[in-house]
Amino acid sequence: MELGSALQFLDNKSILVTGATGFLAKIFVEKLLRVQPNVKKLYLLLRAADHKSAIHRLHNEIIGKDLFIVLKEKCGENFSSFISEKITLIPGDISREDLGVKDSNLVEEMWNEVDVVVNLAATTKFDERYDVALGLNTLGAKYVTNFAKKCVKLKVLVHVSTAYVSGERSGLILENSYSMGETLNGVSGLDINFEKKVVEERMNELSLQGVSEKEITQAMKGLGIERARFYGWPNTYVFTKAMGEMLIRDIKGNMPAVIIRPTIITSTYKEPFPGWAEGVRTIDSLAVGYGKGKLTFFLGNLEAIVDVIPADMVVNAMIVAMIAHASHEPSEAIYQVGSSMRNPVKYCNLQDYGLRYFTNKPWINKDGKPVIVGKVTVMNSMASFHRYMAVRYLLLLKGLELANTAFCRFFDGVYNDLNRKINFVMRLVDIYRPYLFFDAVFDDINTEKLRMAARSSLVENDMFDFDPKCVDWDDYFMNIHIPGIVKYIFK
Repeated sequence: MELGSALQFLDNKSILVTGATGFLAKIFVEKLLRVQPNVKKLYLLLRAADHKSAIHRLHNEIIGKDLFIVLKEKCGENFSSFISEKITLIPGDISREDLGVKDSNLVEEMWNEVDVVVNLAATTKFDERYDVALGLNTLGAKYVTNFAKKCVKLKVLVHVSTAYVSGERSGLILENSYSMGETLNGVSGLDINFEKKVVEERMNELSLQGVSEKEITQAMKGLGIERARFYGWPNTYVFTKAMGEMLIRDIKGNMPAVIIRPTIITSTYKEPFPGWAEGVRTIDSLAVGYGKGKLTFFLGNLEAIVDVIPADMVVNAMIVAMIAHASHEPSEAIYQVGSSMRNPVKYCNLQDYGLRYFTNKPWINKDGKPVIVGKVTVMNSMASFHRYMAVRYLLLLKGLELANTAFCRFFDGVYNDLNRKINFVMRLVDIYRPYLFFDAVFDDINTEKLRMAARSSLVENDMFDFDPKCVDWDDYFMNIHIPGIVKYIFK
């Protein structure tokens, strides 16, 4: 691969970005505008009823974030005019044909102008409603691909998936694609059109029963988990993302398409500044729970690898892959972007980082008191976890008995606190169970080839670095990531 200049490639290009209000999408947009202000146009597709609502979301959920401080300082008083010139908002919905864009003139404009399509729209909830996840993660991939095929100047489609489409496999997980209908457990019959019918029939049943919206949500969440596990995936999120990949491969034809599979995405490593984060993301829910004193016991293998990668490195990989595959037609273009192969981190490392950080800098709770943390008790099997939970519940029952005595107020407080902690841990275990004993390493041979090409032929290689080997995890977690989580996520 001869990559040339990234800035030259981006110069005067029009790029359609879906899911523009998402964590990774914002970092991607900010990077493009900051390093190449001569980009022609960024079409940002976001879910909104109309243009006015889209503008509100742009200011409140994208450029109003601290993430854009560096760009604002660079632009000065010209920031607003710069944003107006470079960004065109597209109210839409990727779960519909033509991305749900109602303005036909705008659709025609994009078909004539767009050089690159970057699909970042997704729901990342592990237990999302099946109708929602299927619409966004699966059918959304189909509609984005069909839309991209109509763009006459298109050079490449970049689709962001997840490394965990692999399910609960162990060993070395290769950067292989999924064929239509392929399943993880060998069960035959996976048909995406049939899955649509399953959703429609269940929704019709629920409608006829006249159940509440809350009950519909719970039923659809249960359906998603049920369908995912039937075919070998642990949750609705990775199942629907895997089907999205299948559709892209099936319908893309000769269009250049790249699939990026990041692992667990963490706060920014360097750009636009270290430690920016947003939302409680996977391992961050553990950090938040631990720092606030809610997480004193858990389940997992402390020696297991937890594959993390800073968000800005994922964005850099996306941009370099975009350049590498523009106007080319590779049979396969899948990149797993993570650290388990080159610079692995273990759960025991995370446990140590959390203990050290919150011991030295405890969280101050709403009463103005520091939260004292200790070493988390970690069970290494479901059997030991269940035994431990049984003891905790006995304590709860004992506390409930004592609450009826003269010590009612004191023990009632103890009871409520312990009950909250147990419920918090049970929810985390239910959501993250498949990954607490994850025994795999994500191969990144394609990604390493891309890094090698960047080192040898990308003019601005340092500007688009995505090598996890350069990360000192001790320094990153203690001085960048956890402080970032405390600053931007703790409430």
